Amino acid sequence: MFNKLTLILVTLVVLLSSAPAWAKLEVVATTPDLGTIARELGGNDAHVTTMALSTQDPHFVDAKPHLALALSKANLLLLTGAGLEVGWLPTLLTGSRNPDIQAGGPGYLDCSSLVPLLQVPTTAVDRSQGDIHPQGNPHFSYDPRRVEALAVGIGKRLGELDSAHKSGYFARTKSFLEALRAARARWEARLSKARGQKIIAYHDSLPYLADWLGLEVVEHVEPKPGIPPNPSHIAHVLEVARTAKVRVLVQQAYYPSGTSKLIADKSGATFLQFPGYPDFTQAQTYAAYMDDLVAKLAKALGV
Repeated sequence: MFNKLTLILVTLVVLLSSAPAWAKLEVVATTPDLGTIARELGGNDAHVTTMALSTQDPHFVDAKPHLALALSKANLLLLTGAGLEVGWLPTLLTGSRNPDIQAGGPGYLDCSSLVPLLQVPTTAVDRSQGDIHPQGNPHFSYDPRRVEALAVGIGKRLGELDSAHKSGYFARTKSFLEALRAARARWEARLSKARGQKIIAYHDSLPYLADWLGLEVVEHVEPKPGIPPNPSHIAHVLEVARTAKVRVLVQQAYYPSGTSKLIADKSGATFLQFPGYPDFTQAQTYAAYMDDLVAKLAKALGV
C-alpha cells in the first residue's frame, strides 16, 4: 500500500513539474514608451519586450535577426506608427513569418490610430523636406492626455487577445488611468507658470510636449527633420535664440549634443538633455519617467 501510494505521488509530481505553465501573452513593442505602458497594463499576464533601446533613436534601429525571432513568437505587436518605424520594421515583420501580427491581423496595433496627431501635412510631402511623416508627427507619448487614449486602446486589445485575463487587464488599465490623471494634475500645476515660454528643440519631436504645457518651439537645431545642421543654420538658430530670449534648448539624449551645447552657451540658454524614453530595462514606469522630465523642465525654465 505504501509503495503504491508513493508511486502515485511521484507520478503526480513528475506530471505537474513537466506540464507547461500557463503561457503569458507575448507582447513586442517597437519603442520603450509603448513597452512601458504595456508592461504596466499587462502585469503578470503578459511578457513584454521592446525592439528599440531607451538610448536609441527610434528612426534608426538595426533589423537584427533576434528581433525577427521575437516577432515570430509575438501575440501582439505595438508600433508607434505614423511612419516612425518605416525604415526598419517592414523587413523584420516579413522575416517573422507570423501572420497574426501583420497589418490587419488581430495582433497588430498601430498606436498612432488611437490618438489625434499633430502636424498632419495638408499638401504632398517628399524626402527633400527631410524626415517628414505623411501621417503626422509620431512623438505623441510626451503628452499624458494622449497616453490616456493609448492606455485604453492597448488595454482593450490585451483583453481581446487574452480573454481569460480580461478582468485583470481592465483593472490595471483603470488603475493606470487614475494614477496618470492625478500625476498629470501635479505636473501641470508645477509647470503652469512656464506657459508661453519659448524653447528650441534639436529634432521636431516636442510638439506634443509643447502643446500640452503651452510652450512655444521657436526653432530646431536641425534645418529639416533628420538633416544635420550646417554653419549657416547654426548661425540662424543662434540669432533666433538671442532675439526670442530663449531660456532652454531641449533635446533627447540619443541626439548629438555638441552643436546644441554651443548654441546654448553662446545664447545664454540652458541646455537640457533628457532620456528620450523610459528606462525599460530598469522597469521605470511612465509616471516616474515623466516626473523626472517635468522636474528637469521646471528647473531649466525657472519655475
